[in-house]
Amino acid sequence: MLALVAAHLVLAACLPALARYNRRLAFGAGAALLAATLVWAMAQAPQAIGGAGGPVTDEIAWAPELGLTLSLRLDALALAMVVLVSGVGALIMVYAAWYFGPRSTDAARSAALLVAFAGMMLGLVLANDLLTLYVFWELTSLTSFLLVGQGGQYRENRRAAVQALVVTVFGGLAMLLGIVLLGDLAGTYRIPEIIELASAGVLGAGRPVALGLALVLILLGALTKSAQLPFHPWLPHAMAAPTPISAYLHAASMVKAGVVLVARLSPAFAGYAVWWVPVVLLGLATMLLGGWRALRQTDLKRLLAFGTVSQLGFLMVLFGTGSRVAALAGIALLLAHGLFKAPLFMVVGAIDKACGTRDLRELCGLGRRRVGLAVLSTLAGLSMAGLPPMLGFVGKEAAYAAFVLEGGVRGTLVLIGLVAGSLLTAAYTARFLWGAFATKGLTATGGDPVPAGLSWPAWICALAGIAGGFAAPLVQSLAAGYAEALPPVGAGYAGRYALALWHGVGAELGLSALAVVGGLLLHRYGTGVTGHQRVSRVSAQRGYEAVVTGLERGAITVTGRLQIGSLPVYLGVILTTLIVLPGVVLLVRGTAPQGQVVYHSIMQVPVGLLVIVAALALCRARRRFTAVLLVGAVGYGIGGLFVIDGAPDLALAQFLVETLTLVAFVFVLRRLPAHFAEPDSEHRVRLPKALVAGIGGIMVAGLAVSLSGARTLAPSTTADFVRSAPDAGATNVISAILVDFRALDTVGEITILLICAAGTASLVLATRYDRRKPGRTVVSGAGSSKHEKEVLGH
Repeated sequence: MLALVAAHLVLAACLPALARYNRRLAFGAGAALLAATLVWAMAQAPQAIGGAGGPVTDEIAWAPELGLTLSLRLDALALAMVVLVSGVGALIMVYAAWYFGPRSTDAARSAALLVAFAGMMLGLVLANDLLTLYVFWELTSLTSFLLVGQGGQYRENRRAAVQALVVTVFGGLAMLLGIVLLGDLAGTYRIPEIIELASAGVLGAGRPVALGLALVLILLGALTKSAQLPFHPWLPHAMAAPTPISAYLHAASMVKAGVVLVARLSPAFAGYAVWWVPVVLLGLATMLLGGWRALRQTDLKRLLAFGTVSQLGFLMVLFGTGSRVAALAGIALLLAHGLFKAPLFMVVGAIDKACGTRDLRELCGLGRRRVGLAVLSTLAGLSMAGLPPMLGFVGKEAAYAAFVLEGGVRGTLVLIGLVAGSLLTAAYTARFLWGAFATKGLTATGGDPVPAGLSWPAWICALAGIAGGFAAPLVQSLAAGYAEALPPVGAGYAGRYALALWHGVGAELGLSALAVVGGLLLHRYGTGVTGHQRVSRVSAQRGYEAVVTGLERGAITVTGRLQIGSLPVYLGVILTTLIVLPGVVLLVRGTAPQGQVVYHSIMQVPVGLLVIVAALALCRARRRFTAVLLVGAVGYGIGGLFVIDGAPDLALAQFLVETLTLVAFVFVLRRLPAHFAEPDSEHRVRLPKALVAGIGGIMVAGLAVSLSGARTLAPSTTADFVRSAPDAGATNVISAILVDFRALDTVGEITILLICAAGTASLVLATRYDRRKPGRTVVSGAGSSKHEKEVLGH
């Protein structure tokens, strides 16, 4: 699995060169790799969904001493997502080969980024520990930013890409805090072990507040990534991206990352109210809001985008409740959504290419002229609306069954919300088909012929949606591999329920019919309601813009107050921050180490006093040259302490750095006044400066003593260094680390010293320009006495 992920990155690096040779060949190569990944996953399917050997795993330890590994696992949930990421992704790559024209400047870039994104998404869905998941999580955010922004030529693309990045990265950072906190509580980041601990009831025992905070932070990341209320506006705005990118990122793969995260952790935390309550409430609200907003869109692509928001809310509810039947429905709808939404996006791209518009107010009679596109869209739309024999019908009926079986207050309320959201889904499905293909009394829209490359990938997806309905037992075997770990909430039948195309006449079938008929009636007769939705002053998009604007203004205000060109102010801010943040923690929780001695060697006393005296004299120095010498004395004194403590190598580095710094300062001082400037306000601000500096110094010294004494065990790498030092021919372990174990780091430090020496030499050589030249006089150093008086304000 690691090799497959790496292969995506290697191919992505090669595709720009290949695209310059042949654009379609580049997309074809990407499609071939994604198809090969799907074939490999299908070959591993028997073991992944419950084979004797357990899920397929692969890992590499990149910091074993710290317990950090890159761990991947192919199980039932991951296999379902691979079908979308690799299977649907391969078809979209073929579609993109015909979508991007021969003169497109974005084709090569998009091909490479799409393959790289597929690799990142593959790593995310296969991740077996939370840290691995987070790494791929942020990489998908970065690649999606580049894909939505394209080349950056258009303002709309730039704004959409920035908004998507800001929202998802904000959620990702919050999620990272939650992951670290959860890992600390569990003692591991491996997802199966966390689920096991939570199931045993020992996770977070005695620390319920910390566990609740960790779950809320993780959910924040999931909600932002999957465009849940109130973070949903980034998804419709991301429709500025080309259609293949919208079909892949915002229909088949990326937006489902948050759903996958919730699905991964629900077996552990679905019983916690802090988990399922926000997921269910926000999921239902997102489903209803997305469906309602879709009914007033005139751009077919934005209509599908709000439909995606609605469907993601549906999936969140199913996976967040943590019941067996809801999980079965979730897997079915996860597959169905990719198989009906991706072809609908592809159809919109084909319409846009053929007619030059996506506005349903301008399209007329296209169904008669492009019968193939109309039939294709109808098949995909039937699955989206939940009509038989489509896979979408199987999933929605199972979703209704889950909450009919659960009953109770929660089951009833969730069921009502799902039926209402499905009614809106049927309504905007009818609006899409009517708007794209109906004859409306306008000038007929003819359009150019649609190339086969823009239609047959969509046909494969739509037909797969039909096949999935008839092959419901096969989908059941896949979904059961995930759902069997969850409790059968509700009546006894919940433990035996299985996905099927026909369950007989019952409440679920009646609710499906109610949703479809109600949606069609709403589309037909609800224009007065849906067509005149008022734009509310309170909206998530306005909230995002207000937050961003407020942050910008705050940053300008803070920058204007702090970045005033004064070095003392900069140092004061840094020291004050140091005092307020770690200083308070040190004061409250710091402990003095036991058995601390004042000195270990009598030679430390005079050298330490020399450093103290030099530092105190530095505060009273009025000449720049004197101050430089005293700074050098402090540095050389510290180097002397290194020698006394038995670290001559560190002392040598200290002496070299101090010598180079002293020489550099001397040559720079030649161009500065001899004395420090003393403005009139110095006496007024001297005491606050002294207090900040004094408290900061005491705090740093206390922090050093406290931290050095807090260690009770040797570092985990120390034993290996000590054991390996004789093999390197060293009697000093520090020398062995610098010269052998961290040789590249040492070479880098030597390079820095060489750069400093070269800079010093350049300063020396630059003085040759200070000589008198014909026609003018160059004054260097501190300048004349007149110049110095001007600087001092005399």
